[in-house]
Order: sequence, then C-alpha cells, then structure tokens
Amino acid sequence: MLTLTAGRYAARLDHSSADIRAAQSLRHRCFRGGDGLDADRFDDGCRHLLVEDRTTGALVACCRVLSFENGARIDDSYAAQFYDLSALAHYDAPMIEIGRFCISPEACDNADILRLAWAMLTQRVEAEGVGFLFGCSSFPGTDADRYREAFALLHAQHLAPGTWRPRIKTPDVIPFAQGSGRAPDAKQALRAMPPLLRSYLAMGGWVSDHAVVDHDLNTLHVFTGLEVCAVPPARLRLLRTLCAHAIC
Repeated sequence: MLTLTAGRYAARLDHSSADIRAAQSLRHRCFRGGDGLDADRFDDGCRHLLVEDRTTGALVACCRVLSFENGARIDDSYAAQFYDLSALAHYDAPMIEIGRFCISPEACDNADILRLAWAMLTQRVEAEGVGFLFGCSSFPGTDADRYREAFALLHAQHLAPGTWRPRIKTPDVIPFAQGSGRAPDAKQALRAMPPLLRSYLAMGGWVSDHAVVDHDLNTLHVFTGLEVCAVPPARLRLLRTLCAHAIC
C-alpha cells in the first residue's frame, strides 16, 4: 500500500470497507452535518483517498476518484448529473473525476493537507497517464449573493475554453454573467472560494460559466477542470517532491 507523508499527515488510498465508511462519515459531517454516512451509487466505482493525522490516527480529509479511459463515458460521471459535458466526450486521454472532497472542521494546516492530497493525486496522474482532472467544487449553502464577488472573478478570469465548456443541463442554475458588469474584489472573492477550487485555479484550472443549485447537499456546484499540461512546472516539481516521501 502506497502512503505519502508530510509532517503530521499521511495520505493513502482505501484498502477496506472500513476506510470507505470512515470517508462517508466525514463527508456526512462536512456536507450534511451530524453523524451518518453520505453514500451514493458512485462510491462503489471509486477509489477513496484518505488523509490522516499520523499522531491521532484521525481522518482529516478525503475525496473519491473515478477513472475514465477517455471522455467517451463522461456521462457516467457524478458531474454529468448537473452539467451537459458533451464537449468533453471527445477528450482522447485518460481522465479522473475528483469528488466529495472535504476537510474536517477540526483540522488545522489546511494548506498542508491540500498539498498532500494533490501529491497523492499526482502520483496517480503520472502512473496512469491522466491528461484531465475534473469535478464539482462546492460552495456551502444556496445563497448566491454570498458568492457574488467569487462568481464575478471566476467569470472574468477563469472560464473554461470554448472547446471544453460545460453547458446548462438543469433548470436551477446561477449564471456568472449576472455579476460581470464591474471589476470584482479579488481578495473578497478568493476568501469566499472553497480551498479545493483555489488550488485548482492556482494550477491553471478553469470553471463552467454557471453554478448549479444542489438542494440535496445544500451547496452550489461549480464544474472545475484542469488539464495536466497547464500545471505550472514549479508546482509540479513541488508535488513530485512530496511523492518522493512515499512508503510502500
């Protein structure tokens, strides 16, 4: 079993049903609140990435990873429930969908946890020749006014290229263009963004031109994509350095 370590944290993939239940329990706390298991039909087809505190053994972050040989079956992804991804159906390289990413509210050092999770994903990307990563970044709550600056910044600077841009599929959406008439407050916008989305953007990622309201999870989903070839070389070197601290 491959494990990556950095400071007090260790990242690995699941190797038992107990690991999956632990991830589902953390997801429930983060997305729904309280005790329970957040589970759906996609879990069985995914590997689950776990980040644990090496001192306490506590699970501090997790996500699930669903692999695709190319874009031909992208309609089988979680994101395809909310977005028309037909433009990506022609993507001719391996892809992975990253879903249900969450960090325990009690965890500290979010930046270190994110770096370690991305290092684990980098190891998988390079092992499988993945060319594209995607998923839904989740803004807590469904009040779009809270994220006016964030959505305006995404519209102004981070929209998907027309070649790959997701289209509207569900009726309950928030078009980003509504907030595009003025320059956004970048600092306020970044503070309002989920940590995972900020890290996607720092690596050259892009987003859909609208958010989708998810009443089940009480979130606003934003489709997020990252072409591996767009990752800055310095960032890739850092992630590869973390990969070098692997324990098998």
